[in-house]
Amino acid sequence: MNFALTDLTPLLPEIFLLAAVSFILIFDLFLSDEHRYITYILSLSALLGCGWLTFSGATGETIYAMHGMFVSDMLADVLKLVVYFSVAVTMVYSREYIRVRGMFQGEFFVLMLFATLGMMVMISASHFLTLYMGLELLSLSLYALVALQRDSAVAAEAAMKYFVLGALASGMLLYGMSMLYGATGTLEIAKIAGVLQQGLGSNTVLVFGLVFMVAGLAFKLGVAPFHMWIPDVYQGAPTAVTLFIGTASKIAALGFVLRILAQGLQSLSPDWQSMLVIMAVLSMAVGNITAIAQTNFKRMLAYSTISHMGFLLLGLLAADINGYTSAMFYMISYVFMGLGSFGMILLLSRKGFEADKLDDLKGLNQRSPWFAFMLLLIMFSLAGIPPTIGFYAKLSVLQAVIHAGYTWLAVVAVIFSLIGAFYYLRVVKLMYFDKPHDMTPIAPQGDMRVLMSANGLGMVALGILPQPLMALCAYAIGKSL
Repeated sequence: MNFALTDLTPLLPEIFLLAAVSFILIFDLFLSDEHRYITYILSLSALLGCGWLTFSGATGETIYAMHGMFVSDMLADVLKLVVYFSVAVTMVYSREYIRVRGMFQGEFFVLMLFATLGMMVMISASHFLTLYMGLELLSLSLYALVALQRDSAVAAEAAMKYFVLGALASGMLLYGMSMLYGATGTLEIAKIAGVLQQGLGSNTVLVFGLVFMVAGLAFKLGVAPFHMWIPDVYQGAPTAVTLFIGTASKIAALGFVLRILAQGLQSLSPDWQSMLVIMAVLSMAVGNITAIAQTNFKRMLAYSTISHMGFLLLGLLAADINGYTSAMFYMISYVFMGLGSFGMILLLSRKGFEADKLDDLKGLNQRSPWFAFMLLLIMFSLAGIPPTIGFYAKLSVLQAVIHAGYTWLAVVAVIFSLIGAFYYLRVVKLMYFDKPHDMTPIAPQGDMRVLMSANGLGMVALGILPQPLMALCAYAIGKSL
C-alpha cells in the first residue's frame, strides 16, 4: 500500500507528538531527579505544539488520508483541542501531588502523552482498524498509569480490574467489528454507512454485530450495566491518574462513539436507540442512587460520572444533529467540571494525606473561603443548578430528547437529577456548616491557584454565556456528520 506525501499532512499533529514523546523518553534518561522539571516543561510544550498544528491546520473541510483510514475534519479538530487543554491542565494540577509521592518521573509524562496520542488517533479514525489501534494505545497507557505507584496494593488491584474491563470491551468491539465486516464487506466507516443506506447488508448479522459494538462502547463510556469496577478504579488509582481517566479519555470516547454510531451506523439508529434508552435510564439510576451512600469523595465522583454518562446517552439517542451537538456540548462541559472536582482533591492533598474522604471537606470554608467557593461552583454545576454551565448542558440535552419524541425520558432524567442534587449539595453542607477536623493551611503553588480559580469561575462564565461553545459544537457536528 503506497502513501503519498500529502497523505501525511492531516497527520502532522500525531506525527509531531510521536516524535516529541520519543525525544522526551530518551532525553529523560539523562536527567537527574532535581532536573526532572525539564521533562514536565517539554511535555507541556509538546501539547502546545500539537495545539498550534491542529488549530493552524483547521480548514473546516473534511480530508481523508492514508487510503481512507484517517480523517481530518472540524469534529476531530475541536475534540483534539479540548483533549490538549484537559491533558495540560491535568499535568499542572498533578505536579505537586506526584512530586511528594515519588511519581514525578519521566514515565508518568511519557505514558500520559502516549495515551494522548491514542486519543488523537481514536478521534480521527475513519476505519475500524485505526479506531482499534488508537483505543489500545490509550488503554495500555492507562493501565500502566494506574499501576505506576508500584508500592500500592490498592493501585495494583485497580490496574488489574481496569485491565479486565478493558479486555472485555476490546473483545466485544472486535467481535462486533468482525460481524459488521462480514455483513458489509468493508472496515471503512464511510463505506459501511453507504452499504447500510442501500440496504445491502445482512440484517441478522448486522443486528448481532451492533449489539456487541454498543456493548463495547458502553464499557468504554462506563455506563450501566457495564460499569462494574469503574468506581474501584477511580478510588484505587492515584488521584492524578483518576483525573486523567475521568476527563481527557472521555472526550476520546465521545469521538469514538460519534464515529461509529453517528457516522457508520446512523442507518441502524432505530435498533441502537432502544439499547441506549435502557443504558441511559440504568446509568442515571445506578449512578445517582448509589452515590448517595458513598463516603469516599473519589468514589462518589465515579458514580456521578456514571450518571453523567447516562445523561450523555440522552443526547446521542436523539440520533439527529441537534442531539449530537448537545451530547458534544455536554461532554465538553463535563470535562471542565471533572477537571475542577478532581483537581480540588489534588489541591487539598499533601504528603501522607489523600483528601479523598468526604469528611476531609468538613469546614473547608474556615480553612480557605476562596477554594470552598470554587468547589461550591463546581458542585452546583455538576448538579445542574443555574447559572452554571451544568444547567445549560442538561437543558440542551433535555431539549434534544423532547424534540426526538422521548418526553417521558426527559421526565425520568429530571427526577434523577433531583436525586443527584442531594449528594452534591451534601458536599456544600460539609464545607460550610461542619467543623473542620484539620486546620492545616491550604497553600497551593501560584499556577495551580490561578488555574483552579479560573476553573471554578469558568463554570459560571460559561453558564451565563454558553452560546459561543454551543455554536462551535453545532458547527463541528454540522460540518463533519
